[in-house]
Amino acid sequence: QVQLVESGGGSVQAGGSLRLSCAASGSSFSGYTRGWVRQAPGKEREFVAAITWSGARTWYASSVKGRFTISRDNAKTTVYLAMNSLKPEDTALYYCAVLVRGAVDAVAAYDYWGQGTQVTVSS
Repeated sequence: QVQLVESGGGSVQAGGSLRLSCAASGSSFSGYTRGWVRQAPGKEREFVAAITWSGARTWYASSVKGRFTISRDNAKTTVYLAMNSLKPEDTALYYCAVLVRGAVDAVAAYDYWGQGTQVTVSS
């Protein structure tokens, strides 16, 4: 069974840090760009960051650029999202997904979603 499993979420105070992980099982999704998308309560899903299969190229939403860093392990099965200087507005359910076609910052371009991991930032 092909699936993505996110972990690493939690509750932190503003200014804190968390590191999310997205592990692939059943398939390494070889060759595909993988991304992080988040959904805050009452809001639509929004693009956060993405990384190519090789790791050579990354993209970030303007709201997280300079604070978040996306990376992947050498085996290319796990993708990480290091989140620093967290703000209350970063509170959301964070999903990992595979870019199958379309623009890297278009949520509709992603498929094979994980179940999500909750990040809560208090002020």
